[in-house]
Amino acid sequence: MSGQNQNQDDRVGAASRRHRQNLISETYPPSTDEDANADSRDFFADIFADFEPQNTTDGSYRGTMAKIKATELHYQEVFEQKLVEANTNLKRDRIRVSIKQTGNSLQLRATLPLKPGDCSLSKEKKQYDLSLGIPANLEGLKTAIEESYELGKLIARHTFEWNEKYLGIKSREKQEIKTIGELLDTFDEKYYQTRQKTITSQNTFANYISVIKRNFPLTTLSTKSHFEEIINSFQGNKKNELIAVTSIFIKTFKLGFILDVTRDHVTPAHREIPDNDKIVSSFDLFEKFALNRKNTNITDEIDTWEMWRWVYGMLATFGLRPRELFVEPDINWWMCPQNIDHTWKVNKNTKTGYREVIPFVPEWIELFDLQNLKPLNILEKKVTKIASVQNINWMRRDISRWFRKVGIEFQPYDLRHACAIRAHLQGIPIKAAADNLGHTVDEHTKTYQRWFGIENRKKAFGEVISQKSLIELQKNEILALRMENERLRLEVEKLKFSENI
Repeated sequence: MSGQNQNQDDRVGAASRRHRQNLISETYPPSTDEDANADSRDFFADIFADFEPQNTTDGSYRGTMAKIKATELHYQEVFEQKLVEANTNLKRDRIRVSIKQTGNSLQLRATLPLKPGDCSLSKEKKQYDLSLGIPANLEGLKTAIEESYELGKLIARHTFEWNEKYLGIKSREKQEIKTIGELLDTFDEKYYQTRQKTITSQNTFANYISVIKRNFPLTTLSTKSHFEEIINSFQGNKKNELIAVTSIFIKTFKLGFILDVTRDHVTPAHREIPDNDKIVSSFDLFEKFALNRKNTNITDEIDTWEMWRWVYGMLATFGLRPRELFVEPDINWWMCPQNIDHTWKVNKNTKTGYREVIPFVPEWIELFDLQNLKPLNILEKKVTKIASVQNINWMRRDISRWFRKVGIEFQPYDLRHACAIRAHLQGIPIKAAADNLGHTVDEHTKTYQRWFGIENRKKAFGEVISQKSLIELQKNEILALRMENERLRLEVEKLKFSENI
């Protein structure tokens, strides 16, 4: 009998060894790389290979979170599917262990000898859920599959014993509170376990890292009270930013608490948005700067001002976000003869995804010489050197630096706000203008209302009054014509009557 048991145990053990890698490879298809042991980044990239989150025209925090939520839901769907597949394959291979999710953790469920101290005296075995400190994500599922086969082998051989691992002592020891700096070391890995890695998400993540490093002492323990104490030491936009970033940080590491802090209501400071005359006159400041500056020995820098002047003109004409000119710009389309409407194609890897933008002021394309090949060639050389999101951020900051350098009195983003206001004055329907700018109707309305200013209000009132005056004049002219027609009709009637007599 013992020989039979031994043979059965050996068969189960062989099945375990033979099928374990099959199970993992079935649950986790290998990447296209030749290296079968590709790192987890390649693995997670495969998960999102065919995933395209729905484009949003909301560039606000709400819109960004909607994209993140869509990505997280996709990840969760894949995870749940892989968990079902894992349990199906374990059952197929007659491994008497299953994997279950409890909250943010994965547990192994199996019928085992009674745990030390368990008073179920009427039974020799009992079903237990073993907590080994395995996180409920795809990397954790890979670990859980490995552990299931190991445990299944012990059960089949009747060699299972309750030790620190299965009693959960080691996993509890691992749950000590870490410092913010220690968590920050693995933030990148954890963050992209449930998110698609794109230019946009990398830029967002870089901002999160920067905010945390600037505002939190890295040696501080990552407790609820410590986070709240630091956040409440700030006010206004700074505090609101910390609340948003810290909430993402806490959620990523599943720290198990929610911040008890309140966002501040912030009234935006006044900004004077430039009118069309100021925008046009400021365009010439680039050339004035180039003519008056000291000679430079750096060949690449001699004509760079022409590219930045082109950037200025594009921002003014199309109301683009600066980044939308540097992320894989479609220069071929811009210069294509078939592009008769002179639209600019914004790349899908930007804040609100792909869109085709119509110029708000078409005549500025010629005035600002925006289809001049020289600045476009400089731009093309610049973007081919972009190796990371950081490079794009440097170029975005360079725009502001060039504005200051040549003496422009407003900010790059003011040109975008000017387009929102201009669209309203032009009578462009709000939905059409909002779609063109790549944000929601709500955001568009808030933008032009916030920065409308007294001069633009005067224009709006003047145009309405002028239009009303024109309408009244036209009404009076129509009434006068009707009266003249009636007079002439009566004259004709009189003549006819006279002839009949």
